[in-house]
Amino acid sequence: MHFENLNLIPQLLKALKEAGYRQPTPIQMQAIPHLLQGRDLFGCAQTGTGKTAAFSIPLLQKLAEDYKKTGHVIRGLVLAPTRELASQIGDSLRTYGRHLSLQHAVIYGGVPQQQQTAALRAGVDILIATPGRLLDLIQQGYISLQYIMVVVLDEADRMLDMGFIHDIQKIIAMLPARRQTVLFSATLPSSIRRLAFNTLSNPVHIELSSQQQYAENVKHSLYFVDRVNKHHLLHHILDQDSPDRVLVFTRTRHGADKLVKALDREGIRSAALHGNKSQSQRQRTLHAFKGKKLRVLIATDVASRGIDVEHISHVINFDMPETPETYVHRIGRTGRAGAHGLALSFCSGDELHLLKDIHKHLRATIPVVTDHPFQSEKTTKQHLYGAGKNQRKRYSHTSHTKYSRNSPSSR
Repeated sequence: MHFENLNLIPQLLKALKEAGYRQPTPIQMQAIPHLLQGRDLFGCAQTGTGKTAAFSIPLLQKLAEDYKKTGHVIRGLVLAPTRELASQIGDSLRTYGRHLSLQHAVIYGGVPQQQQTAALRAGVDILIATPGRLLDLIQQGYISLQYIMVVVLDEADRMLDMGFIHDIQKIIAMLPARRQTVLFSATLPSSIRRLAFNTLSNPVHIELSSQQQYAENVKHSLYFVDRVNKHHLLHHILDQDSPDRVLVFTRTRHGADKLVKALDREGIRSAALHGNKSQSQRQRTLHAFKGKKLRVLIATDVASRGIDVEHISHVINFDMPETPETYVHRIGRTGRAGAHGLALSFCSGDELHLLKDIHKHLRATIPVVTDHPFQSEKTTKQHLYGAGKNQRKRYSHTSHTKYSRNSPSSR
């Protein structure tokens, strides 16, 4: 299927072609037709699956068709949990809507509001906002939600994790009863299901399978290594592969800062991105990473929401993710838009239970790399001892799997 088969207006098709988009991803193929019909939608999809385009494209088309009737009035609202994700969504809307007359603004806290309020006064059709700053500007009289036609709650699970449930409920209560509502979440805990039940009207439910979310353009590799040797293994890989852009995930803020110091001692320039950094620090770090002035970015999962950087060659799980969904979310940062990528996971003995959950979720096993100087024989034996005969046989054939920057794969 091609975008031409989705009944999109010429302006959107032209912008998609200019951006290099040829074929819709599974989430886009499933979501766009329903959203163009005005249906509410409840979707479960990770970053990297194309969900931003899945809701942005029909949102732009619907408001473009209604533009002549209303002019620049806020009719589309997208709620996002973090400043970075809000900015990323704004960039996507600018790309897809470049041939339309629609205006959008991005508002979030942690920065002075003058520039944001100036954009609102100039006229806005689509507002992308974090919940706290949105409520603040509503209370100040800068924003009215009475004309909202479409509202999108993106990464709703993260918004709830960050304590925004009451803010979301307040915002939903201000919206017109007659509207289209879209909710996307990476996970489906009971709190998200309750929010969907209370917010959506007869929604279409789309949930990508593990295999659909498991990026096909990415080559996955697993390294068994003692925790004390993880930073040495990271140095070894960075030195051997010399990648341009590497995104490294740690579990904690302290771990991210500690790793930056360890790499600095070894002459490798890196920077950390986490919640303890100010907005200006985070923006400078991301700008340096995008501009290749910084090739190693170390991030926590919360801070990484909204990182949308092209051509990330390596995603490295320095700490194994605590949930399988987080694994899929992390690796979605590489192998995007047809490019190839590598996802490397460092697993110590105390993380084997996390690896087991990931394999079960993916219904696949990650190939093990053993020809590296920091292999933990103890962890390898622990893993293989718990595996069945067939699995042990499989690992005996993949024990010398090597990674390569130019490894062939398909999206």
